[in-house]
Amino acid sequence: MVLAAILQAVLTDADAEGRIDWSMVSVDSTTCRAHQHAAGAPRRPPRVPKRRSIPRQHRPDEGLGRSRGGLTSKIHLAGEGGRRPLALLITPGQWGDGPQLIPVLERIRVKRAEGGRPRTRPDHLAGDKAYSSRRNRCYLRRRRIKHTIPERRDQRAHRRRRGSRGGRPASFDKERYRRRNEVERTINRLKHSRAVATRYDKRAYVFTGTVTVASIRLWLRQ
Repeated sequence: MVLAAILQAVLTDADAEGRIDWSMVSVDSTTCRAHQHAAGAPRRPPRVPKRRSIPRQHRPDEGLGRSRGGLTSKIHLAGEGGRRPLALLITPGQWGDGPQLIPVLERIRVKRAEGGRPRTRPDHLAGDKAYSSRRNRCYLRRRRIKHTIPERRDQRAHRRRRGSRGGRPASFDKERYRRRNEVERTINRLKHSRAVATRYDKRAYVFTGTVTVASIRLWLRQ
């Protein structure tokens, strides 16, 4: 996608100038209501072959999910300390945050202006309880990414019931965790764009482009 390439070029220039704060990258998500024009499906779904169980307008790859409030999309975001996005992912609104941690981090690839391997690892990662899982923690340890993610109450109780077999408690730095609000402020700045706060685009790739343009604007403003 051309817009994704432009964002990568902007990130490369920002990294060369030292404007990316790699000391803390935080992950979070936000839900966006889909306008009725984004849904775009008639009351009766069109006839489709029997092998297709999902109407074309509501394919999983379109990033539309149905909840109590209607059709929604979710933006999963990794933001750096300067309150600007490094990577994003669009999913249906009912998808959980935890399983999307790895796909979002895999999208962080900032090319270096002088050449060589792109930078993909932050110095530290912060996330809320939704990202607390054994799978995510093992992934972060395997990539040698220090992280501050609070342990959920049920996970803590399960670990204690197992005794010594439950392993050591996850480390938690309260001072670093206070910086997690940076990604929330990043999302707030993105949603200043009306087209991001409410999804008017029917196709997921178009809405991804809309969010990408809003991200580029944040980088170019500073």
